[in-house]
Amino acid sequence: GNGSGKSTLIKILLGINHEYTGEIKLAGNLKISYIPQDTSNLTGSLNEYIHKQDVDETLCKTILRKLDFSRELFEMDMKNYSDGQKKKVLIAVSFSKPAHIFVWDEPLNYIDVISRIQIEEIIKEAKPTLIFVEHDKRFVEDIANKIIQF
Repeated sequence: GNGSGKSTLIKILLGINHEYTGEIKLAGNLKISYIPQDTSNLTGSLNEYIHKQDVDETLCKTILRKLDFSRELFEMDMKNYSDGQKKKVLIAVSFSKPAHIFVWDEPLNYIDVISRIQIEEIIKEAKPTLIFVEHDKRFVEDIANKIIQF
């Protein structure tokens, strides 16, 4: 349920929560692609954001188009995007990064049903190593091969 520490555990694993003691050892060259719950930091030009993330722009925009992202949105300031559109940007950027592990914290928040199905299809096609927190039971059952319940 909410407030049980799932997001905190993810942040500890990623080394971005330093309020806890202990040690986490990850391979030195391990590449992790992380999607946080919060999308409020997405403002400005989509193109600039894509380039700052150092991902393939064509691939990223192709994924966005698969997620029903209109071409007009490519030119808009991201501050004017809906939360769902911002989430789609984070998902497309994540999928565009070469990574060993994808860590997604509630990736389907604000995402419409059709886009959820499309995201599922992309995951099934790519078969990434994916650690995720999600409340959508159907998505979890369709995607996860191991479930840890809090």
